Amino acid sequence: MARLLIIDDEPNLLYSLRKTLQDTDLEIITAETGSAGINLVKEFQPDTVILDVRLPDMSGLDVFNEIRLIDKRLPVIIFTAHSTTETAIEATKRGAFDYLLKPVQFNELREIMNRALEISRMSHVPTLFGDTKYNSTADTIIGRSSAMQKVYKAIGRAAPQDITVLIQGESGTGKEMVAKAIYHHSQRRDGPFMAINCASIPDALLESELFGYERGAFTGADHQRVGKYEQVDGGTLFLDEIGDMSPSTQAKVLRLLQDGSFERVGSNKTVQSDVRIISATNRDLYQMVESGEFRRDLYYRLNVFSIELPPLRQRIEDIPALVEYFIKTAGTQVASSVRSITEDALEILMGHDWPGNVRELQSTIKHCLIQSVGELITRECLPSSCLCKQVHEDSTTNTIGNLNSDSLLEIHKLVEDLLSTGEEDLHRKVHSEIDRILLPCVLGHVDGSQAQAAKILGVARSTLRNRIEDLGISIEKRILTEEG
Repeated sequence: MARLLIIDDEPNLLYSLRKTLQDTDLEIITAETGSAGINLVKEFQPDTVILDVRLPDMSGLDVFNEIRLIDKRLPVIIFTAHSTTETAIEATKRGAFDYLLKPVQFNELREIMNRALEISRMSHVPTLFGDTKYNSTADTIIGRSSAMQKVYKAIGRAAPQDITVLIQGESGTGKEMVAKAIYHHSQRRDGPFMAINCASIPDALLESELFGYERGAFTGADHQRVGKYEQVDGGTLFLDEIGDMSPSTQAKVLRLLQDGSFERVGSNKTVQSDVRIISATNRDLYQMVESGEFRRDLYYRLNVFSIELPPLRQRIEDIPALVEYFIKTAGTQVASSVRSITEDALEILMGHDWPGNVRELQSTIKHCLIQSVGELITRECLPSSCLCKQVHEDSTTNTIGNLNSDSLLEIHKLVEDLLSTGEEDLHRKVHSEIDRILLPCVLGHVDGSQAQAAKILGVARSTLRNRIEDLGISIEKRILTEEG
């Protein structure tokens, strides 16, 4: 039997909670002071705690700190009748499972408490992950799928050969990590490694970035600058998004590959440099050659050996290992006590399409670590972009008028629960529960654009904005800018 501890000094609230929860399989114990509550946490070892902010002997937030020292996995739901922005932020920052205002909406409380109890139960079962140790500073390529095994073999074949390599794959698949792996296993591993993103540097500056320039070559060139190609002499230069390079720069790179010579901008003096070039692109270079957008001779120079990186949706079996890696190596950027993920949350991640590939998954896990209030990533921690497809798959139709029997039963059960607890204003509350599913799904579909979502929903933008605020829905609008 699950155990619930309520720390509150209001007799009426304690009576109401006991009456509301009497039909649940819960053992309930109460404390009217903070110190008594702390002692009961030690003795009673509850599965979840309901804690008031204002207690006769001490602050509820101080009690919360003491509870965390006793058991940091214990979910604590905080109550208060005196809401302030600072209190809400502080409670959430300290790791409270949830934060509710008095008077209590008992249906909402039961839902939150059930989630807290489930989190408590799962936090005491063995983790999905083992004790693998990762170096968060290393460029680690994760994956044991057959598709990734082919990539590893290709890296092993290409690395010791002093040839150009072309890495192809969608954005976010980890092309730069493969380039670094080739470098680390090559004969040039003791030499320098540099990367240039050809898409992020304006065409007018890319040439000077690659080859350098002489003093006076253009306005503002008040000193000589050695370019990346010359700096990396004896090492490896990684040209990312090579397909975005202009025709004039393509011609100069072709000369580099032919004889290793170039001129700095503003100079006629030929400079020699011994550099291995690894390039990458998310575009179809062969198609660009056929359409005249990319030089054919340069394409064949770059494509002496090609490695094709599979998108994440084609190696779904690698997602658990990637999730584990991102959880265990996120500590330098996100402070979190998360150690694993629930099975249902992992199942949702494995069913997502991942248009942003591994980079999108990494951003998603960081989001989940921030959202989590315990040691496990749950379904509730996932961004709306991941949940939208799940909500769609849970329904057999796209229209409310054709809801299947299971969906109707769920709504019917909600209404019955509200009636049994004496709730009023049922129309608003039932619609709120539907909106909790509908709005995140639509917002995820349009990448967080309220204007587009309002148009799809057929409501005014101000109406949508108010509903988002009322329901506390977080809007995901992630811009992925990391290289790879």
